[in-house]
Parts: sequence; C-alpha cells; structure tokens
Amino acid sequence: MKEARTFTENLGSLAEKSGKEDKAVTEAIDDWLRICATEGRGGRDPVTAYTYENYVYLSNIMKAFSWEAPLGDLSSTEIVEFRSWLLKTQSRYLARKTLSCFQAVLNEMCLRGYVTSNVATGITVKGSTRYKKPIEIPTFDEIMELLAAADRLANSKNRQIARTWERYRPMVYLAVDSGMRPQEYLALAGANILDNGVQVERAVERNGVLSVPKTPASRRFIDISPDVLDMVRHYRDHHAAPNKYDLVFPTESGRWQTVDNWRKLCFRSLSKEAGLMETVTESGREYERPKYNPYALRHFYASILIEERCNLKRIQTLMGHSNISTTFDVYGHLIEKVEQAQKGSTGMLARNRNQK
Repeated sequence: MKEARTFTENLGSLAEKSGKEDKAVTEAIDDWLRICATEGRGGRDPVTAYTYENYVYLSNIMKAFSWEAPLGDLSSTEIVEFRSWLLKTQSRYLARKTLSCFQAVLNEMCLRGYVTSNVATGITVKGSTRYKKPIEIPTFDEIMELLAAADRLANSKNRQIARTWERYRPMVYLAVDSGMRPQEYLALAGANILDNGVQVERAVERNGVLSVPKTPASRRFIDISPDVLDMVRHYRDHHAAPNKYDLVFPTESGRWQTVDNWRKLCFRSLSKEAGLMETVTESGREYERPKYNPYALRHFYASILIEERCNLKRIQTLMGHSNISTTFDVYGHLIEKVEQAQKGSTGMLARNRNQK
C-alpha cells in the first residue's frame, strides 16, 4: 500500500508539471539573448549593439558545453562541472565572463517561472588575467607628448641626433597609427606600403632573425592615416639605406634593427625627451626608466578602437590576434569600461537631468 501510494503521488506531481521544466538550457540561452536585445534583461533597457555582440560570443561558449539535464533539473554540481570545463577550454577572463552571463540567464529564467531558483549563485571564477595587473595605457596627451618629442629630436640642431631620428620619427608615428607590434614595423617591407595602408607580412623574431609572423592572423592589412603614410613613404624613397631585404627602416649596415635595441636606444631616449620617465627602486638602488614600453603604443591603438565601439572581430583582425579570446584577455577591462559607460545612470534624478 505504501509503495502504491508513493507511485500515485509521483503520477500526480508529473501531471501537475507545466512543461516549463523541460526547457533545454540552450533554448534558455537563446531566449536570454533575445530578451537582452529586445526587452532588456531584468527590466533594464535593451543592450547596445556593442554589448549584444559580446553577449553573442559568450552565448556560443555557453551552448558549446554538453548540457545533459533540462533547465529545470540543473543542479549546483552541474554548474561546477560547467565551470571546470570553462577553465579547461577558455582563458580565466572568458571563463569568469561566461559564468557570470550564465548566472544572468538563470536569473532571467527565474523571473519568467522556468526555474524556482538560481543554482549557479555563489559559483564564480576569480578575476585574473595573464598580466599581474591590467596593462597601463598612455593617455592621449601622453601620446601627443611622445610624437612631439619625436618631432623635436628629428629637428635637433645636433646633426647626429637629427639624422638618427630622421628614421625613428616615422617609426614612432607608424606604431601609434597602426597598432603594429614592434617586431612587425621593424621588418616592414617597402613593397608592403600600399595606397591607403600597410600589409603586415614579416616580423623580427626574438633571436633577431627576420621571418614571417608566427600565425596567419598576424598577416593582415591595416589602414594608415594619409600623413603618416606619406611620412613613411618619404623615408623609404629618400632616406632608407640601400639593402637587399626591401626594408623600409634598415640600419646603416642595411639590416634590420632588433626589438631590444629599438627599446633601449630609441624608446628610452624618446621617453626621456617627452618627460615620461619614472623613478623605481630595486635591490636598494634607485634608477630612472621609461614609464611605458614600445608595446604601450599598440595598447593605445587598441584602446581607441574600443572607445570608438569598433566591431570586436575588426579589432581582433587589426590587432593580429588568432583568437578573439586573446582580445578579451588583454583588453577585457577596457571593453567592460565601455559597456558600463553605455549603460549610464538609471536613477530618477539622473534620468530627469539627462532629459533636461
């Protein structure tokens, strides 16, 4: 009798199900994405196109996991398995962002009655990147100081300094305007200067060997400002030392400069002229060093693309990243900053001030 009663009660509970519990997790993710774009999740305004693009990418990661249980049967154990999978297949930054978005999916499904609670609550990934701290990016004014310093050095009364910076000046301008890696513009070929930009097809390796970029994604075309392009062309056509490698910026010996020498000989002098040095103490000894390194010019370029809400795939292409996860990893904190700025204030006073 006891077994019969239990069986009958189970039949009754099955009959009372509305069918919402059987919704697939991937369906819930697609619904959440649609809600973000059309209604706005949690009663907020619909997300911007820029944020939606990020959500689409993260949604695809969520749906790639093998969700065995339907939405209503998810448990915290399966969420932990999802987190472990994320940490194995994605960078830590993307794992954290994806898990956070999945929590938002479950929150929305709770509001709409598909689940009774968010089983992902409290399951997180601590924020971290491959950098010990977020990359430091020069301000626009600091970049202008560096360019002005390059101008002054190229027009120095000291003939040796002026001659040296006749070559370095267009390199600095090109670095800022293109976001190229130092090893790429040091190896730039004259034939790769095109009508409205440059084609990246070579690089100087760490051991000083001239080679092709490591990945196909690094071989790319980058639009360049007309005045910078003219400056680079002018140097190639009128001042570059003869060389058999078709180098735009060869040394006097007709070979390419190493990245290490570029950093030590050029960028340090440039930073000092621009007043962008800092005092540090190591092993009880104080010394001055540049506030930034040559890669900071590349990071500045990327930051401008992000501030301009450039398409993420376009940013990935221009930066030469093989995977967009690299773009998220390195510049994720900037992307988040732009997204937060787009959300704006939602308080009553702020809304009324904006309307007036």
